[in-house]
Amino acid sequence: MTASSTPTTWAASQTAIPALFMRGGTSRGPFFHVSDVPGDRELRDRVLVSLIGSPHPLQVDGIGGGHPLTSKAGIVSHSDEAGIDLDFTFVQLQPGSTSVQTTANCGNMLSAVVPYALETGLIEPDGETTTAVVRTLNTGLLSEITVLTPEAGTGTEPRRVVAYDGDTAIDGVGGTASPIRIMFRDTEGSVASSLLPTGHARDVVVLAGGRELEATLIDNGQPMILVRAADVGRTGYESTDELNDDAALKELLEDLRIEGAELMGLGDVRDKSYPKMTLLAEPRGGGAVSTRCFIPHVAHESIGVLAAVTVATAVCTDGTVAQDLADPGTGRQRTLAIEHPSGDFDVDLELSDRGEVLRAGITRTARLLMSGNLWVPRTVWDPESEVPGTEKTES
Repeated sequence: MTASSTPTTWAASQTAIPALFMRGGTSRGPFFHVSDVPGDRELRDRVLVSLIGSPHPLQVDGIGGGHPLTSKAGIVSHSDEAGIDLDFTFVQLQPGSTSVQTTANCGNMLSAVVPYALETGLIEPDGETTTAVVRTLNTGLLSEITVLTPEAGTGTEPRRVVAYDGDTAIDGVGGTASPIRIMFRDTEGSVASSLLPTGHARDVVVLAGGRELEATLIDNGQPMILVRAADVGRTGYESTDELNDDAALKELLEDLRIEGAELMGLGDVRDKSYPKMTLLAEPRGGGAVSTRCFIPHVAHESIGVLAAVTVATAVCTDGTVAQDLADPGTGRQRTLAIEHPSGDFDVDLELSDRGEVLRAGITRTARLLMSGNLWVPRTVWDPESEVPGTEKTES
């Protein structure tokens, strides 16, 4: 008799939820079909918090990794909108709280959406490469995502599969993998009202204590507040450990985030994951600019996809705080290497004759890590109960 990996005593106390556990770029989390999670928003959020294991710094009672980059989830479905293949909801959770955010974008998790859809049969391979248009429901962001789908197997009916092996390396992830091309459409003002929501390329932000800081408040896919590292008494080359241990800096940046968000028209963001705070310095490795990004209270090991796109846009925009520090390159088509603690992040930009950023593209990688069911206590969600989220009682 051989032991089975299938549980036999779970049914009475837990609910199974089909999921694929995936790495997308430098992030990681479970992906679900929209029909497999509760339709009620409040109940859905409770289920996701339970699955990820929050609130707990190590998330040992869930699948979170004890860090905001590994406390994420994705929900995917077919899109009913003409010209759009897939709808995607990005969910940001936190190790230390029950916060559930679905108001911002995540370009890293976005890179796993088309592989998820192919693996689950939501879409079919289209040849050696498969391209799908994905709408991120959080903000309406549209992107064209291309995945390699080579033939595999032998016989008279070879099948196409998602390619995960390849020679593409991205800083912040070990090894190499198959490239995933993402071209973003209309990223200006993803959450804020416009690219420069204050109408200025740089603003003087007055903090609660009266201190003034010059910053660029910008949103080209990710609402961000950019400030020169030297203006807050830092080099901009600190390690993530140094930044996370710097309580005085984090307090200052949170003050700047709260005041700057009001200027951006974002309201009170104390319980929001945006805007992201980023320190800028001159490049040291031949890139366009050096960055240290906070998401928003923890220093990022690298930099987010749309954060990199937004920083690259600032580098190429006249009058920003980035301009005096950075090397914007030349020409209408250019690639900017955004330096971060783990290396570089290349952003492809297409500019108009007037220097406006028209399109932005990036290359990421993704990988399927595990497939099967995740389990949530029936005290959190019992689909068979007449009252969602309560135990079913016997008459």
